[in-house]
Amino acid sequence: MADPDRPTRITLLDTLRGVATLGILWMNVVSFGLVEGAYYNVSLGGADTPLAHAVGIAGEVFFDQKMMALFSMLFGAGIVLFAERVEARGGRALWRSLWRNLLLLGIGAVHAVLWVGDILSVYAICAPGLLLLRRRSDRTLLAVSAVAWALVVALPFAMQRLVPLTPEALGGVWFAGAVGGGPDADLVTLSIVADVFLRAFGAMTLGMVLYRSGALTGAWSTAAYRRMAAIGCGLGLPLAAAGTAWVVSSGYDPRLAFVGGVPNAIATVPVALGYLGLVALFDRRAVTWWHERLRAVGRTALTNYLAQTVISLLVLRVLVDRGTFDRAELVVFVLGVQLTQLVVSHAWLQQFRQGPVEALWRRVTWWGPRPRGATST
Repeated sequence: MADPDRPTRITLLDTLRGVATLGILWMNVVSFGLVEGAYYNVSLGGADTPLAHAVGIAGEVFFDQKMMALFSMLFGAGIVLFAERVEARGGRALWRSLWRNLLLLGIGAVHAVLWVGDILSVYAICAPGLLLLRRRSDRTLLAVSAVAWALVVALPFAMQRLVPLTPEALGGVWFAGAVGGGPDADLVTLSIVADVFLRAFGAMTLGMVLYRSGALTGAWSTAAYRRMAAIGCGLGLPLAAAGTAWVVSSGYDPRLAFVGGVPNAIATVPVALGYLGLVALFDRRAVTWWHERLRAVGRTALTNYLAQTVISLLVLRVLVDRGTFDRAELVVFVLGVQLTQLVVSHAWLQQFRQGPVEALWRRVTWWGPRPRGATST
């Protein structure tokens, strides 16, 4: 018999979290295993052979920023879902949510000590704004999302005019072996931080709408998800490919250091929505080995995200020198980590309800008076 005090899990959310958690490693492994700047300029490191270069291009088209967008959409949905469940049990959703995300900020701060690319701190900082917008109409949320993404697109054009395209300004971002410094380099760093926050907040507010509409809970029809997959991928992937081809054909001209990424930025939301449609179609098929293990990774997403950093730093920076492997060789590493997480996550959940970090986060979140049956998501 089902436990009436334990909310029924939404399998699509678990599956999507699993896909996003595994998929984000395709983005992050570049920063873990290659030289500074290789994340922004494929030619800087690990792309010396045709195969490795092709892998780098494929990463730009299929994974870069798309997995972060999907991850961020799910975080926005989680904000709404957690607050709803607290309120349904008579709790104070605002304060409990703020406390929960303050804890997430602490986890992110510790993670950032290990790796500068931490995203948890960004999510935690965005959380109060999301809570303030939680009761706003879908139209308002979509407008906020549209403004955020418009700024993401506009920012590179502004930077192209403001920053000299020199090794001093773009060191560690676009020029091999260059070390940036001075006000211009600081402005580039600030623009990267602004871009991360704008992308995250734009995707989060969109995720709130998608959750309320039922798109993230599996409530849409099969035909609707098919249209979402076809339109999203059909529009977004060619645009991302065209933008990447533009940069590659220029020989990675520094004049495209900023504006060359605009087509990919525009393509990010359509591709993420296309992936959402594809995963939703997969999720409603008969349960297989892959369904069970992807959902297990999704249920332990926080633990797996942090574990990816620990494993990657240990293998790619401690056991070997950073930059030892090219992009094609890093594919083998990524697949090995992903397979391990698929197997271990499922085995863990055969014995425990949550991942170890999730369990700790949940326990501390609910210190103090707690509504009966309340749970974290």
